[in-house]
Amino acid sequence: MFDRTPTRPEPTSDLPTLDPGVTVLRPPVPRSPALHRLVADTLLDESGPAYWIDARNAVMTQLLYDHVPARRMLAGLMAARAFTAYQHHELVRGLPGTARPGTRLVVVPNAASLYRDGDVPGAEADRLLEASLSVLTELAAAFDCPVLLTTTGEDAHAERVVDAADTVVDCERTRLGLAYDAPGFTSSGFHRDGYWQTTIPYWVDLLGRIVPREPGVTPGVNA
Repeated sequence: MFDRTPTRPEPTSDLPTLDPGVTVLRPPVPRSPALHRLVADTLLDESGPAYWIDARNAVMTQLLYDHVPARRMLAGLMAARAFTAYQHHELVRGLPGTARPGTRLVVVPNAASLYRDGDVPGAEADRLLEASLSVLTELAAAFDCPVLLTTTGEDAHAERVVDAADTVVDCERTRLGLAYDAPGFTSSGFHRDGYWQTTIPYWVDLLGRIVPREPGVTPGVNA
């Protein structure tokens, strides 16, 4: 039997919601559109400034435009590029003086990547990364806004980025599209061209699981 009363199916979001605090997205590849979809979705219904500190040329504007009905919705997004760990740290350190009240989102893709480069001594890279993560954590608290970082790999730098997170969102590419996995959220459907592609977890959530009936018990006969 079903443990819930069926209701009419309604499409749901295939993206998790970003709450205030530090969120780390672990995409399938460093320049994955998983980031751009999440950023565009977060900025759709909000007004106010947003800031993007870029590394490894992750800020591809066309990918952002592909996920919003009108380009003007991204008008408040300001981006700055870093090419070295020193530049990255300086841009992050300058954010508290640049960001304004009402900040919607801060995006820092490939947060650990530049600190792995050989032009920065190991101990210095560790110190700079630690200081950058500290600034971003304090910024999220001060402005009560989401700060979205991404990282890939499993080295010490990536682990440090994940350790700084309030929430970790994993994303993988499936044959149906990008699937996100976050606390309290699992992709249960995918928006396709003109339709909503459902999955088994979607129907389980909608209708409930089937509880197998226990086999009947035949009364014993006393001799």
